[in-house]
Parts: sequence; structure tokens; C-alpha cells
Amino acid sequence: MDILRMENIRKHFDDLEVLKDISFTVKEGEVISIMGPSGSGKSTLLRCATLLETIDGGNLYYAGQPVAVENDQGISVYVPNSEIKKIKNMFGLVFQNFNLFPHYSVLKNITDAPICVQKRDVAEVNREAFALMEKMGLEDKASSYPYQLSGGQQQRVSIARALAMNPRILFFDEPTSALDPELTGEILKVIRDLAEENMTMVVVTHEVEFARKVSDRVIFMDGGYIVEEGTPDNVMLNPQEERTQAFLGKLSSE
Repeated sequence: MDILRMENIRKHFDDLEVLKDISFTVKEGEVISIMGPSGSGKSTLLRCATLLETIDGGNLYYAGQPVAVENDQGISVYVPNSEIKKIKNMFGLVFQNFNLFPHYSVLKNITDAPICVQKRDVAEVNREAFALMEKMGLEDKASSYPYQLSGGQQQRVSIARALAMNPRILFFDEPTSALDPELTGEILKVIRDLAEENMTMVVVTHEVEFARKVSDRVIFMDGGYIVEEGTPDNVMLNPQEERTQAFLGKLSSE
């Protein structure tokens, strides 16, 4: 079953067309890595998928439910806010800069949205939060604040916070770009572990080896288009398009 379907997505910022006729699907249990140079539209695509930006044209569906559908004038029309609220419960997003609330403890960062937004039972949410902290190696950090944590620990809190909403799909926007190499490894291990648990994920990343080993599919974007899409071995070991070859060649030489 398709958890996410994006059809012919277009997005402008003033006169700049950032996404140009983007179409792809994410099936339940799939891990998709999105790669490409800076400015290729990767983060904008994630922001459109997670409703932080509105699309100008095209269709967006979650689990078969329409979120935005293009009308006869070629403009995407969104479903009512009451439906949007339900759809937002289907996904979680992990940002590259953590985006934790600095004045909240680790525990409150993780439990705030399930309690306040999803209106779930406080005791149940706390139980799940402590289980997530243990899973992330943060069991002794419940009362700590973000400034007291390393970058890797902050990112693990943000992953736990996203998981606490019990999403059907998790999005990661370059989750290791703000981390040094040692901490990068620990976050990639967390994502690998989630993949082994069949968590549906879309990961924007420059980590070539990670994408090759963990992904079911790799999407290469450039200039607002999907240039190439396929299995990790096809896209990364045998790329067909010159732009993909040039990008991967540059990464491997760094």
C-alpha cells in the first residue's frame, strides 16, 4: 500500500520554480533516500510532503486519502483543516538542526505533542517516552535540557519526539548535516535500526554508503526534477544520467 503519493508536484517561490513536475510514491515499510546537490529541491519536497509548504500544482495523497488535488485551473486545492489535522498524525519529521524546544526537558520535548495535540493519556505517553529514551540511549537524560546534550543526543531526542506521535512514515531532512563524523555514525545507526523494524522512511542525505546499504530506492534530484530513480545499486553503482554520475563522482572524491 502507498503511504505517500505525490503526483506532478509543482512549487514556486515568487518567479523561481523549485519543484517541476515531481512524482513518486512511498510504500509501507519502504526506505527511500533522496540525494542531489544543494538547491535541487530536496528539502522543499520534504516540506511540501509534510505540509510545511503548500504545493502550487499536482496531487498529494496519504494512505489513499487526498490532501491536495489539482483543479481544472491547474491549482492544487487542499482539503479542510479538520482533515489536515488527522493527516498530520500520519507522519513525523526530523530536522537537520534538531528544532527542540530549549526551555523543555528531554521528557517534555518528547511528550508534549502526543499529550497536547493528540490528547492521549498522560501515563501512557510517559511510558512510551521512557521506552523510546531507552531505545535511543537517553534513559538518564529525561530531566536534561537541550543545551546540556551533545548534537548527537539532541538529534536522538528529535527522532524520539517524532516516533512518540506513532507516525506511519518518518521524514529526515539531512539528519546528520549538523553533526561531526563520529556523531553522524550514531544517528545513521539509529535510522538503520528503524529500517530493520520496517519503519517507513524518506531520508534526504549525502551519506552515500548509508543510502546504498539501507535504502530500497534512491531518488536523485537536480534542478527541481527527479533525474534518476531506482535501486541503490542501479543509481549509485551504475548511474545512467550524466548529472548523477557527476554528483556521485564529486562526493566520492571528497
